Amino acid sequence: MTPDYTIASAPGKVLLTGGYLVLEQAFTGLVIGTSARFYTVIKPENTGAAGTLTVRSPQFEQATWQYKTTAYSDQLEFKSITTESSNKFVETCLKFTLQIILERNGAEQMNQLLNNGIQVTIVGDNDFYSQRAQLQVNHLPNTADALALLHPFCKTHATLSSVHKTGLGSSAALTTSLVAALLLYFKVVDKSLDNNNKVLIHNVAQFVHCFAQGKVGSGFDVSSAVWGSHRYKRFNPTILAPIMALDARNQSWDNDVTPFRLPPGFRLMLADIDAGSHTPTLVGKVLAWKKSKPEEADALWDELGTYNSLVEQHFRQLAAYHEQDAELYNDTLNQCSKLKYNEWHTVSGFVAEELVALANDANHVRSLLRKMSDLSNVPIEPKEQTHLLDECANVPGVAMAVVPGAGGYDAIVCIVLSEEAKKGVCLVWESWKELSVGPLLSEEDFQGVTSVALDNVPGLSAVLTP
Repeated sequence: MTPDYTIASAPGKVLLTGGYLVLEQAFTGLVIGTSARFYTVIKPENTGAAGTLTVRSPQFEQATWQYKTTAYSDQLEFKSITTESSNKFVETCLKFTLQIILERNGAEQMNQLLNNGIQVTIVGDNDFYSQRAQLQVNHLPNTADALALLHPFCKTHATLSSVHKTGLGSSAALTTSLVAALLLYFKVVDKSLDNNNKVLIHNVAQFVHCFAQGKVGSGFDVSSAVWGSHRYKRFNPTILAPIMALDARNQSWDNDVTPFRLPPGFRLMLADIDAGSHTPTLVGKVLAWKKSKPEEADALWDELGTYNSLVEQHFRQLAAYHEQDAELYNDTLNQCSKLKYNEWHTVSGFVAEELVALANDANHVRSLLRKMSDLSNVPIEPKEQTHLLDECANVPGVAMAVVPGAGGYDAIVCIVLSEEAKKGVCLVWESWKELSVGPLLSEEDFQGVTSVALDNVPGLSAVLTP
C-alpha cells in the first residue's frame, strides 16, 4: 500500500421506522447503516500548483472539478477554477471544512500540506446507483447474482444530475466521507475516529449537507453515515437556522444517537423500484395535510410513534434473548425461518412470542402508513407496493417487509431470518411483473464512518488513476 493515501468511508442508510416522524424531535427513527459505502481518497498531487485541489468522481461524465485555495492567518481564500460543471456538495464541503481546518491548525501547517496541491477521488459502491443499464450492456439479468459479477465502482455513463439513484443517501454518505477524509488528511482527527472525532465529523457534515441542500432536513442520513445503525432523534433545527452560522464547536447540538444493530440471524434485504418518487414532494404534501388537519394527523403520528418504538423494543429484546440463551434463540429462529410469519405462533417459547409480536407490530406500522396515505392523499405505500410487500411477507422466514423512509415507489426493505428466506424473496422479486424490482447487494453495516486502507477495498486502486 502507498502510505500517501488518506481514505475515509461512510455508509448509506435505510430508515426502517420513523418516516416523516423523524422531522420532529418528539419522535425517533430506527436507521440502519448499509454495506454500500462512499469512499474519499486524498493524496498529495506532487506535480500540482500550490493550493490547487483537484476533485474527481470517475463514475460520472464531466465530473472533475478544480479549486484554488490559500490560507491566511485568519481567513481562507477559496474559489472554483472549473467552468464547465460544478458540484455544490463538493464545493460547500471543501470551503467550510477547510475553514475549520484553518481555525484548528493555523495557516502555516495548512499551506505546507497544500504546497503541491492535493488530489481528491470520490466513489460510491454500485448499490447507490441503478445498474440496470450496466446489466443490459453485459447481457445479464436483473438479479442479485448478476449484480455481484459487475466490477466495483461501475461507471454510470451519466452526469451527476441525470443518474438514477437508489435512495441509500448518496449525498449524505459522500459529504460525510469527504469531511472525514479532509479532517484526517490535515490531521485534525486521527485514524481511531473515536467518539470525539465523530462528533466533529457529524457537526461539520450535518451543517455542510444542510447548507448545500439549502434547507435543514431531519439529519438522519448524515447521522447514519457517521454513527452507523442507531435510534435517531433529530437535533433542534434552530441550531443551524440563523443563516446556518458554522461553528464546529457549537455545544447546542442536541441530537440523540442510541446504538442499534439487528439481532443475530436477522438479515437486511433491499430492492430498488424502477418507478421513483420525489421525496421532498411527498414530505411537502404530508406536512401540508398535517397542518390542515392537525388533530387527525397528530393522533395518527402518536400511534405510529408508539408502534415504531415497539418494533425497536422487539429487536432489542430478541438480541437480549440471544445473549441469555443462544441455543434456544437459534433453534427458535431456525424453526420460524421455515414458516410464514402468521404460523410462528405454532412454535413454543418466549423467543417465538417475541418474533410474533415483532411481525404483528411491524404489520400495524404498515397499516398506519397506508392510513396516512389515504388521509393525506400521498402514495406512501402505493397499492402496487402493497401487493409486492404482501407477497414478500408471505415467504417463509420473512419478519418484515416495508417501504423505508418516506415511502413511495423508490425502494422496499425485507428483514429475513435465513439464507433460504433470502432466496425466496429474491425469487419473488425476479418474477414480479407489476413493478420493475432491482435487487441490491447491501446488507446491514452497523459501523459508521471509518478510516480504511487501500488494500482492504477491492477495486478501489483501479479507479484512482485518471
